[in-house]
Amino acid sequence: MKPAAREAAAIEILDRWREGRAVEAALTAWGRASRFAGSGDREAVRDLVFGAVRRFRSAAALGGGSTGRALLLGLARAEGRLPEGWTGEGHAPVPLTMAEAALMEAPLPRLTRGEALDCPDWLLPAFDAALGQDADPVLALMRDRAPVFLRVNRGRASRGAVIAELAEAGIEARTHPLAETALEVTAGARKLRTSAALAEGRVELQDAASQAVALDFAAVASGPVLDYCAGGGGKALALAAEGFAVTAHDAEPRRMGDLPVRAGRAGARIEVLAGEASGLWPAVLADAPCSGSGSWRRAPEAKWAFTPERLVALNAVQTQILEACAALTAPGGVLGYATCSMLRAENEDRIAAFLAAQPGWRLMAERRLTPLDGGDGFYLALLRRE
Repeated sequence: MKPAAREAAAIEILDRWREGRAVEAALTAWGRASRFAGSGDREAVRDLVFGAVRRFRSAAALGGGSTGRALLLGLARAEGRLPEGWTGEGHAPVPLTMAEAALMEAPLPRLTRGEALDCPDWLLPAFDAALGQDADPVLALMRDRAPVFLRVNRGRASRGAVIAELAEAGIEARTHPLAETALEVTAGARKLRTSAALAEGRVELQDAASQAVALDFAAVASGPVLDYCAGGGGKALALAAEGFAVTAHDAEPRRMGDLPVRAGRAGARIEVLAGEASGLWPAVLADAPCSGSGSWRRAPEAKWAFTPERLVALNAVQTQILEACAALTAPGGVLGYATCSMLRAENEDRIAAFLAAQPGWRLMAERRLTPLDGGDGFYLALLRRE
């Protein structure tokens, strides 16, 4: 596919998204209907689509609208270039109208803060309250794609050995300071899916900040661990790799469907609960459902779908999870509360409310990570039951 044809495909997919279809679903539907597109074409179209979704507000402001065509024009205008090959021939977009051509030639307007940072206006005060002077730099970073990170399974290999193995497969990686297990992939990331290191459990795809949270929890935990909100099992696998016997639980067990296979590949000891968790545990980790604001680089459409009402609903769920995990934590045990959110309402405020309502608990430590640290945004509170 020529570049213009890829842009036409991106326009079509973005229009489906604006009509209410999930981005991944729209990409899948296009891919099935476009058998002529090679793997390179599909990756290029995907990059165009997600680039426009990440920068939706600024692209719409500069492109004169929120259609797929306007969004791509807005991205081009921000880069100071004119679209090439928009002839209307073959699979290319139709030529620019007179109004579009005039827009592309006009000086760039002054964007509002929310437009320039590609953030919903209602969330700006929340980011200011949480991040202070770091709010604008963090939001600016969130406009770009996230790095690709790997977690090295230290029970199977060292970071140095994995770096050398990946290099032989055409994948460049380097150590990352956020976690002793973390590697940042700097080139050849698309070759990972066929790499022996991934297939044989020497590495797992996991954000560096997520790894740091797991290691922080592991440093104070002892005995069997209950991963109460296991989801796909990333932290359960990380804890098992550190030598813990892990039991994984999730309110929606289907989310853990791939965990037994992944655990077997990694040689990890993980029991997957089919029903409710019970008993008392010396260590409980709750990676609670949240806005995902720390990972909006990876799932950018969630940023535009998030609402104040959704935040209130999440806060109620987070409070319920803290209460449930408190009842499962043995005296003297450790409860870790984590989110991939950067909002105080989901983090510090939830812990403050928990401590006010639950006597006999002590806050041992809190840690907040943002994209300025290199990975996703994460929060971790470590609590001990007296």
